[in-house]
Amino acid sequence: MKALEPTLYDKSVPDRKGITLPELDVPLSEMDAALLRDDLALPELGELQVVRHFTRLSQLNHAIDLDLYPLGSCTMKYNPRLNEDVARLPGLAALHPLTDDEGSQGALALMFQLQDWLAELSGMTAVSLQPAAGAQGELAGILMIRAYHQQRGDTQRDIVLVPNSAHGTNPATVTMAGYRAVELPSDENGDVDLNALRAACNDQVAGMMITVPSTLGLFEAHVLEVVEAVHNCGGLMYMDGANMNALMGVVKPAELGFDVMHYNLHKTMSTPHGGGGPGSGPVAVNEKLAPFLPGPIVVVDEGADEDEEAPRYSLQMPEHSIGRLKAFHGNFGMHIRAFAYMSIYGASGLHEVSKHAVLNANYIRANLADTYLIPYPRMCAHECVISGQIRGAEEVHALDISKRLMDYGFHPPTNYFPLIVPEALMIEPTESEDKATLDRFIDAMKEIAREAREEPDLLLTAPHRMPVKRLDEVKAAKELVLCCKPALPPSAAAGN
Repeated sequence: MKALEPTLYDKSVPDRKGITLPELDVPLSEMDAALLRDDLALPELGELQVVRHFTRLSQLNHAIDLDLYPLGSCTMKYNPRLNEDVARLPGLAALHPLTDDEGSQGALALMFQLQDWLAELSGMTAVSLQPAAGAQGELAGILMIRAYHQQRGDTQRDIVLVPNSAHGTNPATVTMAGYRAVELPSDENGDVDLNALRAACNDQVAGMMITVPSTLGLFEAHVLEVVEAVHNCGGLMYMDGANMNALMGVVKPAELGFDVMHYNLHKTMSTPHGGGGPGSGPVAVNEKLAPFLPGPIVVVDEGADEDEEAPRYSLQMPEHSIGRLKAFHGNFGMHIRAFAYMSIYGASGLHEVSKHAVLNANYIRANLADTYLIPYPRMCAHECVISGQIRGAEEVHALDISKRLMDYGFHPPTNYFPLIVPEALMIEPTESEDKATLDRFIDAMKEIAREAREEPDLLLTAPHRMPVKRLDEVKAAKELVLCCKPALPPSAAAGN
């Protein structure tokens, strides 16, 4: 495929400079020869050419700032600009992570308050901000469960139960923690099969990982029975908090009986994480797991001078901590953004966020129910799952629908997940979108279904209006191109 945009190497002009440095006013020093090389063929351009190049590239990308980004399970909501302004305050952005407690009281106060708010939101006893992503939060949770059982001498427990609708990170986490994952089937309504669960519960079960609401976009109807069954056999309950956007101010996981959960701050608290980051996955635990939290966590310094007006904060490792999961104290930039987001909304505002996220998803589900197959036709949570199997257009697949949706100006939803739904399309509008945007999306999906039956080639060859047409995704996976390779300099080319 021809390059969409000439590279900086194509635009390079010999001896062109982006900046002119002033003459040296200090003696010239010799560089160590080991640090120098003359084979680094960097492009030579002016500043304006570089700015225009990257600005043009940025305009080829879809973004939440441009239109709907309905990636199910990813919660790509709008990120208020105030979050970014707060994160860039010099006293926070320029604070060195090795600053001592005395010099970082403001940052520690922010982290302490965030720990407290996240504990309150979940109903849990304590929170650690250490994990740098949701998957790392999962690992922390299962490692704490393991440490808990080992301290009690329950070393025979080596199984963690995982529903077949789970995020792929769940069984991977179980394996990394040294346990065996045992898959549980779903029943005809999309809930965990209670008979299969009860049959699997024995004294080898260390715990269970379950996402609430599930990756099917459903609130587990038998969640209390699930928790009871696992607790009755001595296991602990882990709640994957990736979908917490549906629960804020509605239900506290601890009150359902969960022992540990993680948050995806970058999702629930509004920093879209396309492209792999940034992430933050704090873990919240009940009283029995609090001593095992990864550390350090922020505590009020009991040895501070009683005459001081404000409390003093310090970092402390919990008594039986599983240790550090990350250098320094977690992804501090994300802590700031989450703190700003929660401060703006307050308790009642966070409740409204979840109510509108659920309302928006159900509005899409209800309006598409006559056009697309809904595998589990019941009230959904903050995301809905539909099937891309269109009656009368058997040659069309979910991928084709997603490619065509790009021509209508929308980012595609999540494809082929959860795995137990054939041709799955997982749609999460979040609370950010207004009714007009949802109506445009619904109209586009209905028109695409009509095209699939009457003009299927439009879908099979889509997208048609994008800067890049349909890619050979199999070839792209097999023949990775991970860097820009400059053209050989004339001297090297002549030598060949």
